[in-house]
Amino acid sequence: MKRLFRIFAFAWLWIMIAGNLMAQENATYSRYTNLPTIYIETFNKAGITSKTTYVYATMWYVDENDQVTRYDSMQIRGRGNSTWNLQKKPYRIKFQNKEKFLGKGYAKAKSWTLLANAGDKTLMRNAVTSAMAEFMGMDFCPAYRFVDLNLNGTYLGNYQISDQVDVRPHRVNIVEQDYPLSEYSDITGGYLMEVDGFKEKNYFTTSRGLPIRIHYPDEEEIAASQNTYIRNYIRDFENVLFGSSFKDSLKGYRTWVDSTSLAHLVIGTEVSANIDGYWSTYFYKQQQDPRLYWGPMWDYDIAYNNDQRIQGTVSQLMTDVGYGDTKTWIRRMWADPWFARLIHRRYTELMESGLVDHMHNTIDSIANLLQESQELNYQKWGINRKMYHEIVLYSSYEQYLTDLRNFITNHTDYLTRAFTSKLPDEPAVPDTPAPEPDPTFIPEGYYYRLVNLGTSTLFDVSEGKVCGWANDINRHSQDWQIRQVGGYYHLTNRNDGLALNDPTTGEVGPTVNTGTQLDVTEADTLNDRQLWLLTPQGTEGYYNLTNKYTQHTANLNGGRADNGTTILSYTTDERNAVSNNRRWRIIPGDKLPEQEKDTITHISTPEPDEYALAYNPQNQTLHFGSATPEQLTFTAYLHTPDGRSILAFRANEHCSVSHLSSGIYIVSWKCGGHTRSVKFLKP
Repeated sequence: MKRLFRIFAFAWLWIMIAGNLMAQENATYSRYTNLPTIYIETFNKAGITSKTTYVYATMWYVDENDQVTRYDSMQIRGRGNSTWNLQKKPYRIKFQNKEKFLGKGYAKAKSWTLLANAGDKTLMRNAVTSAMAEFMGMDFCPAYRFVDLNLNGTYLGNYQISDQVDVRPHRVNIVEQDYPLSEYSDITGGYLMEVDGFKEKNYFTTSRGLPIRIHYPDEEEIAASQNTYIRNYIRDFENVLFGSSFKDSLKGYRTWVDSTSLAHLVIGTEVSANIDGYWSTYFYKQQQDPRLYWGPMWDYDIAYNNDQRIQGTVSQLMTDVGYGDTKTWIRRMWADPWFARLIHRRYTELMESGLVDHMHNTIDSIANLLQESQELNYQKWGINRKMYHEIVLYSSYEQYLTDLRNFITNHTDYLTRAFTSKLPDEPAVPDTPAPEPDPTFIPEGYYYRLVNLGTSTLFDVSEGKVCGWANDINRHSQDWQIRQVGGYYHLTNRNDGLALNDPTTGEVGPTVNTGTQLDVTEADTLNDRQLWLLTPQGTEGYYNLTNKYTQHTANLNGGRADNGTTILSYTTDERNAVSNNRRWRIIPGDKLPEQEKDTITHISTPEPDEYALAYNPQNQTLHFGSATPEQLTFTAYLHTPDGRSILAFRANEHCSVSHLSSGIYIVSWKCGGHTRSVKFLKP
């Protein structure tokens, strides 16, 4: 009994000590303003002098509720190109483990950026651009959360936490290729690339002189076959773009580009008047998808007429005066009447949807949020002190905001005229539709997500009924396997293997409107109620889903974005081409597990929640840790860097590597249809 008491007393003592330490830490680290505050202390107070070499540090994050979170063994280095030479410097931080640093809805990643926005006196041009991209519907819009930063005991001012541009969910969410490659690996994607005017590492130059940097796979992992594939792909795209048939709807470049993301990138670059928008241009290629996708939009602190090198951008196009080689491609596209109509139509839609008001409201909202922080920031750096390429200097923060608002209003008015003037005189000739859906349009071997044009909500299933739901990568009910059956498509849900079905009863026909909610039922490819025609609408990459039996089209009820909004069997008429409620984008997602490619069961092994591979240097073992260890049912393989497999172990077991020599090894595994891999260093 005495021993039990001593154990209890000892445990209570440690709880008290830990509580006191936490209270002391909370008292030591407090916020400067209404914003969160980040404190970073490097090991031995080492200076951060490099953009390539990390320095170890400890970080304390004080949130809006004054709760302090400590991150040990994180690292920090400089970042940026010319901005690294400014007095207020930007940084890149890297955590020891992947962190949901900004919470739900944002990436879980090791690397994040701390943007100084030193040359932007509003401190918000990057954030406003990200909000614009979100309004347009771009797939990845870099995060913006404002904080105050203290480094090694010195207050540095207002900073913006943002994403690193890399491949992962909630960032550039494309397929991660196998590493190491096997003879069965699909190297058609994904690839993340950039037209990079700085010509940094791992780049090649096209025949037209565009420097293309391959960001993913990175230079340490990309295989020769992948390098050759993507170089040849870009070469072929460019040859088609500059070929004699480039305006042809089938033989030309249109089939090589995702028109929606292309239009958004061009419009975003022009609305922001980013003179470096075509100097650094990101784009990517999905697996088993012949199109190039454009974005994300990144690095806009000198946009909106904030760079003295090119002034008067309020009435100029960046394809005419901006820097960068991407203009070579974009100018060629402007010679195609289809492209001119694409930009004009989408720009008109955005203006009519209230893009300018949205940007103004974003400016007002951020300005209110930053009021305290910007005042403190400019006590240190000076509101009228030239930091970079600023064109004008004012004595008040509000004057800079007024400049930004006025520029957006005046420049978008100019763009309305400019885009209209580029429209061709001849009427549009409609593309000749294929007699039936192209069998290569929906490559099998993947799950797909159907995204509504108006709300960005997804086709989902709840209690057997089909409805709209906010994007959630953890909801397998939003994943669909799509298989061609004759001239139609058959869609089965990943969650339960049931097929999309139109249950309408009574009279049917294209003009009969019953408004019956779609549902899912046991898969039967001979049932016409489960067969769907995919009809492209316009050139934006969106489609109608029209049922073979009822001839009705899938319609998001009322265009509402609420979770659970019914998706209806609805009248098929001329509104199919213009109604946002009826147009859906089809986006590839996870690979199908091998056993599911030739079946319709569609039930895959779930990936464990919050799991990771760990190495214990004391006993020299590898093991997986997980919040749901019962799901650790897969097999992991250990490879040498050249791809030679040397051992295998079950994920719920510890694997000894004591017999291996020191060096870098690769562990790979497959779970839930994903192939995963990590590197580890054995000392």
